[in-house]
Amino acid sequence: MLAIAMLVTLLLGATTQYSFQRGFIGYINEQATLRMEASLPRLQEAYAEHQDWEFVRHKPPVWFGLVRAEKHKGQMWDVDDATQGLIASDLLGAGLRMSLLDSQRQHVIGFPHILANSVQREITVQGQTVGWLVMAPVQSVTDAASLRFLDDQLKASLATGGLAVLLAATLAWWTARRLMAPVRAVAKATHSLAAGAYTTRVHTDRQDEIGQLARDFNQLALTLERNEQLRRNYIADISHELRTPLAVLQGELEAMEDGIHPATPQAFAMLQQEVHSLSKLVNDLHELSMADLGALQYKKELLDLAALVEREAQGFVARCKDLGLELVLPPPAPSPLMVQADPGRLRQLIHNLLSNAARYTQAPGRLQITLQREGDNAVLDIQDSAPGVDAALLPKLFERFFRVESSRSRSSGGSGLGLSICESIVLAHAGSIRAMPSPLGGLWIQVQLPLAPTQPTRS
Repeated sequence: MLAIAMLVTLLLGATTQYSFQRGFIGYINEQATLRMEASLPRLQEAYAEHQDWEFVRHKPPVWFGLVRAEKHKGQMWDVDDATQGLIASDLLGAGLRMSLLDSQRQHVIGFPHILANSVQREITVQGQTVGWLVMAPVQSVTDAASLRFLDDQLKASLATGGLAVLLAATLAWWTARRLMAPVRAVAKATHSLAAGAYTTRVHTDRQDEIGQLARDFNQLALTLERNEQLRRNYIADISHELRTPLAVLQGELEAMEDGIHPATPQAFAMLQQEVHSLSKLVNDLHELSMADLGALQYKKELLDLAALVEREAQGFVARCKDLGLELVLPPPAPSPLMVQADPGRLRQLIHNLLSNAARYTQAPGRLQITLQREGDNAVLDIQDSAPGVDAALLPKLFERFFRVESSRSRSSGGSGLGLSICESIVLAHAGSIRAMPSPLGGLWIQVQLPLAPTQPTRS
């Protein structure tokens, strides 16, 4: 920035100097032209008196007397022994550059060289051209006084330019310090963040773009910190969930090997149950990882959600009866609820929700299923009776490995991944899922899925 300021200042100084010099020369020529035109009346009067130019030929005193400058009223002249009676145009050599030509343009007296760009004024007497007054223009500044004047102007321009450069340097330093300090802070914090220090924050109270950048950085760091904590918790939960059935299997097998526990069908059934739990956990983890990667395959087709829900619910009637639970099925839909969805995934969704409700509802209890149309959405509600879930814990139900230990314990066989899988399926169908307290005393899961575009809207 400082270099640019210096370059601009130098260019400005050079341009100003050139422009001023050309303007100064123009001013000299303009003043000389005015002096020349002021001499024309005297030349006309002298010619009218003598009827020719012989009276002035080879007589410089007469000539300079005719083209002399006149003092105007109120004008103050600087007079000394060398320049007595001379005004600005004389000091600039206007009288020495004038020439007198006769009517045939022959040189009479004055400056001997007639240039192509000389200024010419016609001398007329009684309507007749009797001669010409010619003046050679100034091409460049060569006299000492003018050169001294130009030199003073150049020095003034350089001084002004120097002050401008100093001011630019000061502003550049102040601006760089004000702008680069927070940028350097953000850059330093970025390096720390890249090294894994997710607790790094940038403190700023600026309200400009740099302040917004710092706030965006802090938000990014907070997100990464949360994701890292979730990752660590996820790994810890997976390790714990895998360790429990593996420890049981290892303990039972070692006990059988040492003869502590006999290898009875009951013992093998227990081992089979643990293997089944472990296999289900691994399958759920695999399905969630595929959902995160976007690798789950969804083959969507147009289907009737009401018919699908009715079929899946009928399959749970006997199971609920065995558990001492009452299953209230949805009433027949007045018209099909057509959705664009993967039938296999929707069956998995309904099965997981009903299994979760049946697993954690205490007998005697009640499960209730309703399905209805709300605007452009199909709404599926699954409610169960006690035990319920604290309202503060409802937003966490869809987190991986989350369980409400007081009522929905690990002993019931859940992996803590069922509702997470349900959420992934619903989101893949552009729907929504939420948990609420149920009027029945338990949990209320509500799923909304968009109806197919061809679905008629009921008024």
